[in-house]
Amino acid sequence: MAESPEFAVVLLGSDDNVYGIARSFHERYGTVATVYAREQFAPTRYSKIVAVHLVADFDQDAVFTKTLMQLTCSKPTLLLPCGDAYASLVATHKQELATKFLCPTIDATLLAELADKERFYQLCADHGIAYPATRIVTPAMAASGVAISSPYAFPVMLKPADSLAWHRLSFEGVKKAYLIHSQVELNATVQKAYANGYRGNLILQDFIPGDDSQTRVLNAYVTGDHRVKMMCLGHPLLEDPTPNVIGSYVAILPAHDQTLYDQFAGFLEAIGYVGFANIDLKYDVRDSQFKILDLNLRPGRSAYYVTLNGYNLAQWPVAELIDHTLASEPPVFADPPAASRKLWLGVPKKVFATYASGNPAKADALRLIAAGQVGTTVFYDGDMSFRRWVLMTYMFHNYYGRFRQYFAENKGGA
Repeated sequence: MAESPEFAVVLLGSDDNVYGIARSFHERYGTVATVYAREQFAPTRYSKIVAVHLVADFDQDAVFTKTLMQLTCSKPTLLLPCGDAYASLVATHKQELATKFLCPTIDATLLAELADKERFYQLCADHGIAYPATRIVTPAMAASGVAISSPYAFPVMLKPADSLAWHRLSFEGVKKAYLIHSQVELNATVQKAYANGYRGNLILQDFIPGDDSQTRVLNAYVTGDHRVKMMCLGHPLLEDPTPNVIGSYVAILPAHDQTLYDQFAGFLEAIGYVGFANIDLKYDVRDSQFKILDLNLRPGRSAYYVTLNGYNLAQWPVAELIDHTLASEPPVFADPPAASRKLWLGVPKKVFATYASGNPAKADALRLIAAGQVGTTVFYDGDMSFRRWVLMTYMFHNYYGRFRQYFAENKGGA
């Protein structure tokens, strides 16, 4: 791909996902990203590759659009959301934002289909994408006083149908999703959700057996004319057990599966997708197929594994919207050669070695660690100061305590 002329990039959010995208831009183009967020998280602190602007209530519609539309853009400016709430806001207001920014994202119409998990799973069914067996729990069912029974053997998964509304809630014990082990726990969790202000439906799902290594993650980039131009498959080996981010990957091997690439490239193109997509899958040994768990309208929090393995995330939106060369480029279905494969870690190596399930993939990962073929998102030599090194080291060290406290509760029983 050609070198880029001058451009700017605005990233929305301040977590490790934002830092990974900013690092990708900095590594390839030397760009310092402008970042807007409601609050700042550790990964973007003490950094020279991001300029962070904090805005109170930035995740509210009126504040969000007013703030962004008041920005002065002296050069072509990419606008990339890196969190669920921001991805929803950009999609909702894309028509207005596109008068000022280059917005490689879906629009409000497709957002309505994808943000509601009931409608999303129906869309999957319409296009032949397998997903876990699902039952809908409504507020009326919960209010009836009749116990919510599970048609699936325990454990089961419980999660909100309206993930954006759920994201705004805050109460003791709130999680992105719940692994439920008994009838008593199921009804208690349903009642707690509605007692704390949730008004949408809940998704009760058959739990696909197997540990974290049964999952796959697929990051993709799709052009404005709905053509997949990049896909990179990852093989997660360990997930974060901390309740508010449960399920977030903390160790990923690069992987390749052309069947999955073809299947999900066809799906994204058929539904009219645009921009970065992050797809979570899990292999079900009972019927020998991968089933989709979620489609996130942004790069994944761990998407830097893509850049780490030689497929810099920044180059596709730049090639499409700045250089205008992407249309003539063939799609890239990532398959890094053995000599350049790298394990991505979001936790210390010892945490990975201690808590990842023993299997051939873990043995492969340990060989990569021993060979020095390993990397992280936040430890970047091109952006390191003493203060930043101390903070990132402290952040990583905290995972020892988080795994000791939560792993058995949220993963050990799975």
